[in-house]
Amino acid sequence: MCGLFASIRFAPDPARIDIVAHRGPDGRGWQEFASSLGPVALGHRRLAIIDVSEAGHQPMSDATGRFHMVFNGEIYNYLELRDEMRAKGEVFVTQSDSEVLLRAYMLWGSAALDRLRGMFAVIIWDERDQRLFAARDRYGIKPLYLAQTAHGLALASEIKQLHGLPGLSGRMNVARVHDFLAAGIANHTSETMFADISQVRGGEYIIVEAGQGLPLQAKITRWYPATAGTLSISESEAAEQFRDLLSDAVRLHLRSDVPVGSCLSGGLDSSAIVCLMAPLLRQSTAGARVNTVSACYTEKSVDEKPFMDAVVAHAHTEPHFIFPRAEDVFQKASDITWHQDEPFGSTSIFAQWCVFEEAKRVGVKVMLDGQGADEQLSGYHGGFSYYMADLTRRGKFGQLTRTIFERRRYHGTPITEQLARHVVPLLPNAVSRLLRRGRQTIAQHDWLGTDMLRERGNTGKGPVELAGDLLGLPAPTDLRSLCLTLTYGSNLAMLLHWEDRNSMAHSIEARVPFLDHPLVEFCLALGNDHKIVGGDTKRVLRRGMSGILPDMVRDRRDKLGFATPEQIWFRGPLRDLVTEGVEATMRRYPGLLNPGGVRALASDMMEGRRALDFTLWRIVNLGIWGERFGVGV
Repeated sequence: MCGLFASIRFAPDPARIDIVAHRGPDGRGWQEFASSLGPVALGHRRLAIIDVSEAGHQPMSDATGRFHMVFNGEIYNYLELRDEMRAKGEVFVTQSDSEVLLRAYMLWGSAALDRLRGMFAVIIWDERDQRLFAARDRYGIKPLYLAQTAHGLALASEIKQLHGLPGLSGRMNVARVHDFLAAGIANHTSETMFADISQVRGGEYIIVEAGQGLPLQAKITRWYPATAGTLSISESEAAEQFRDLLSDAVRLHLRSDVPVGSCLSGGLDSSAIVCLMAPLLRQSTAGARVNTVSACYTEKSVDEKPFMDAVVAHAHTEPHFIFPRAEDVFQKASDITWHQDEPFGSTSIFAQWCVFEEAKRVGVKVMLDGQGADEQLSGYHGGFSYYMADLTRRGKFGQLTRTIFERRRYHGTPITEQLARHVVPLLPNAVSRLLRRGRQTIAQHDWLGTDMLRERGNTGKGPVELAGDLLGLPAPTDLRSLCLTLTYGSNLAMLLHWEDRNSMAHSIEARVPFLDHPLVEFCLALGNDHKIVGGDTKRVLRRGMSGILPDMVRDRRDKLGFATPEQIWFRGPLRDLVTEGVEATMRRYPGLLNPGGVRALASDMMEGRRALDFTLWRIVNLGIWGERFGVGV
C-alpha cells in the first residue's frame, strides 16, 4: 500500500507526496518530466508488502524509459499474470506485482484492467506519446482524487495533498455536506465535500493527452460497469459456490512478504475471514497463528467479546483485545479527521482507528477485514423492508408471514412496525420520498431548514437515489436492486474510504477478500435469492460457512458492526464536549444550520426523549473538519 501524486503544469512540489508519508514509510520516489503543456511530476511513498527489496522502488520505469508508473495497492493474481506474460516472451527483473502491472499495461493498454484481481490506484506516464493514464479498481478500494484549475491538473491518494493548490477555493461543497448531515452518506458521487476536488470513482480510468496543441483535460471512462448477471441455483449449490469463491479470495489475499493478521469483530463477516485464513496460514507458514485484533467494551449492549472468544478458540488465533475509551474520542478526533480528509459518520470510526493502532503496535503490516459482505448480501436489517415488499408484490404471503414472525422472534421487531415499514417501498418513488422528507421535518425539528441549504444544498433526489441514478442503476425496490445500489453507488465506497484512511494512518495495508470481483459478481447475480430468507440475513454465507464458523457465531442474528457505546458516552462523560461541539459548528458556519432546530434536536436526544443516533456526531465532526482544514462556506 502506498501514496501517490501526479501533476501536469503545476509547479512540481515534492512536499505533496511527503504529506502522506504515513502511507509509505518504506521508500520515497519523485520524478519530473517535460511536456508541451508544462512540467509533469510523479511522486510515490512506498509501503513494501511484496518484494520488499529496492527492486520495487517507484516510480517504476520500463527498460526503454518510455513508461513510468506509480501504483498503490495489490494485484493478487500477479503470479498467474506473470506466467502468462512470460509465455509471450516477457522478461521480468523483479518479484513485485508492480512490475507485472506495468508490463500488463504495456502489452494490453487499458484492457489490462479486466485481467486484474486486486485493489489499485495506478498512474502511468507515457513519455513518448505524452499521455497520462490513471485508473482505479472496480469497487474503489484504493483512493484516487483529481483537481483541475487553470493552473494545472493533479491526482493524489488523499484530498489533503490537493488542498491548497493554486486556483482551488478551499470552500465546502454544500450539496455533499447536506447529504452527509441529512443521511450520513458520503462518497456516493464523483464530488467530495471540498468544492473543487473530485474523485476518480471505482471502475473508472482517465486519460490526459499532453501532446502538442491539445488542451489540458481529463477524459473519464468507466471500464467496469455497475451491472450484475443472473443466476438461478438451489440454496445448497449457492452455498457451495459461495464457500469456494470466498476461500479462493482469502487464499489470494494472503499473498504477502510481511506478516498478515485480521480485524475480528465477532460478526459473521470478519469471523468467516479469520476461520478461512487460519488453516491456510498454518499450512503456508509452518504453523503460524493468525494475529487477530478486536475492540471490546464493558458495556454489554455493544460488546461482542463472547463471539470473538468463540472464533479465537475455534481458529486458534493469537488474540489482541483493546478497549476504546470515551475520554479519547475528542482527544483524537482532530487527528482522525485529518487522516480521513472529510467528516466521518460516527464514533465507530474511532473504534476502528484504535484497532489499527493496536495492529501497528503488535507489528502486523497487513490486515484482512470483512468489508463488502453486507452490501452484496443485504446484511443490513433495512433490507427486510425491500424483501417483504417484494414478497407482497409476488403474492408470497406464506413466506411473508414466516418472515414477520421470525423477525419478531430473532430480532424483537414488533409486527405492527414491520407491517408499516414494508409498505413504503411499494409506493411510487415520489410519494415515498415526500413521506420520508415530511417525517424528517417533523421529527427532527427542521434543523436543516435554512436558506443556504435550500439554495446550495441537495434539494432534489436523496443521496442513495442520486448515487444510483449517476450510475444508471434502477431505484431500489427489491434485494437485487438494493444490493446493486449499496455496492456500486452508495455505502460501500464510504466504508472503504474510512477503512483505507484508518489503516494507512498507521502504515497498515487493509485487504478486503469479500470484494474479490468473482465473488462479488456471483453474489450480485443471485438477485433476490439466498440473501434474506425468513428472519435470516446473509443466508448463503451462513450455509456456506457451515462447519467452518463456530455455530454460536454462524447462528447469531444481531447486527452491531464496529459499534461503540455512543449513547452512553454522549449522555454521560462526553455530554459537555458534544454540546460544545454542536455549538462550535454553528459558530463556524452561521446560516448553514437552523440553530433552534439543532438545539431542540440535541436536547431531545440528550434527555432521552428520542433515540440518540449518529446525527449529533455528524454535526460535531463537521466543525472539527472545518477547523482542521480551514474550510469556508
